[in-house]
Amino acid sequence: MGYGDVEMIDANGIRKDGRKAGDVRPISIELGVVPVADGSCRMRWGTNEVIAAIYGPMEAHPRKIQRQDRAVLDVRYNMAPFSTSDRIRPGFNRRSREISKVTAEALESVVMLELYPRSKIRVEIEIICAEAGTRCVGLTAASVALAHAGIPMTDLVVSVASGKINDVVVCDLNKAEDNYGEADLPMGVLPNTGELVFLQMDGDLSPEEFQEAWDYNMNAAMVIHEYCVEALKTGRYPQ
Repeated sequence: MGYGDVEMIDANGIRKDGRKAGDVRPISIELGVVPVADGSCRMRWGTNEVIAAIYGPMEAHPRKIQRQDRAVLDVRYNMAPFSTSDRIRPGFNRRSREISKVTAEALESVVMLELYPRSKIRVEIEIICAEAGTRCVGLTAASVALAHAGIPMTDLVVSVASGKINDVVVCDLNKAEDNYGEADLPMGVLPNTGELVFLQMDGDLSPEEFQEAWDYNMNAAMVIHEYCVEALKTGRYPQ
């Protein structure tokens, strides 16, 4: 049986988890979940669960990593060994390093690093439970945690992944859709300006399908941004 033989959306446009094509999975946000951190965020997105914690600004050690004109953003993305059905070997691997790097680059576009020369801001992203789109959830949670820590930023970063299943473009892929779908388009968006700070693509999309996935991601990012702002005002979303 090939990937295309797995039916993930029915003739009425309803997906296996009951969502319509443009629907986002349920999201909840809680701040201050790591008391020893300067800022922290727990984000549940579908069955994904991610904790992001911020430490700093602090003096950058060793001295050779210091930048005279700005802070260094030290991002570490890690999946807990129990976060998936197959136990993950503990420690950093190639995928963790790649996601840490692209997450850091996306966050550097909004964090006002020039205010903290010769300093370091540590961003720890721990995936507690992984369903699909963990890099998107991790980036969004880290952005909220930075704001919670009081780090000056020009905007939040909200990240969403849309894609194609059974030749239909849908928003916010779940695990089965990510595994058996034909394409995946994760994006990082600055909601206040609509600018893009992160884009990856896996699979094939026609120009029209790409535009549809782009629009789904942009629209979802604006909605999720409202959730994040509400959480930053009150400590959690939903109330």
